[in-house]
Amino acid sequence: MQDNDGFRLTRREFILASATTVAASSASGALIGAARAATPSPAKAPVMQKVSLTVNGKRESLELDTRTTLLDALREHLKLTGTKKGCDHGQCGACTVIVDGRRINACLSLAVMHDGDEVTTIEGLGTPGQLHPMQQAFVTHDGYQCGYCTPGQICSAVAMLDELREGMPSHVSGDIAARPRLTDSEIRERMSGNICRCGAYSNIVEAIKDVAGGRS
Repeated sequence: MQDNDGFRLTRREFILASATTVAASSASGALIGAARAATPSPAKAPVMQKVSLTVNGKRESLELDTRTTLLDALREHLKLTGTKKGCDHGQCGACTVIVDGRRINACLSLAVMHDGDEVTTIEGLGTPGQLHPMQQAFVTHDGYQCGYCTPGQICSAVAMLDELREGMPSHVSGDIAARPRLTDSEIRERMSGNICRCGAYSNIVEAIKDVAGGRS
């Protein structure tokens, strides 16, 4: 290969020169990309929103990051630390609270979703001087050991009995059209979302049956 000035370039030299140029260009592009990636982008300000909740009978007005879970709103902003953060993935039930009469995992729900709702935590069920019947039954039947899961267990048990009285069937209900009966299998199925790592399940079942019998 020869140009007008008489410069001669072999095919092999031409290929090597082309490959070198491409490699240099790619390396330059990679360095520029890495430099851009290493440059931190400016942090965006969180989106804040006002939220009004009735918690344990008291009206609470908060301004929260829209990413704040109901669990963190209760614990970090309202200092109601009875509701526990266990797995933070909705798998253990330690964060169970009652919202408008229904039990939910507070770690899976954003606080802004509950604007105007009524929330009951373990602190709202009873006091040390006047325990809720379910709290007293857990004490009587030794339905706890370390106690970490107990607030969620109790809130779940209270709401579960309400569901049972309303005739809501469960996975083990033989006839979904019939009113469910309070059997051990019904209790265990309905409480299966609340894990007790200490294994106090049999005593928890007895505590729930005690309260259910007293109410009936």
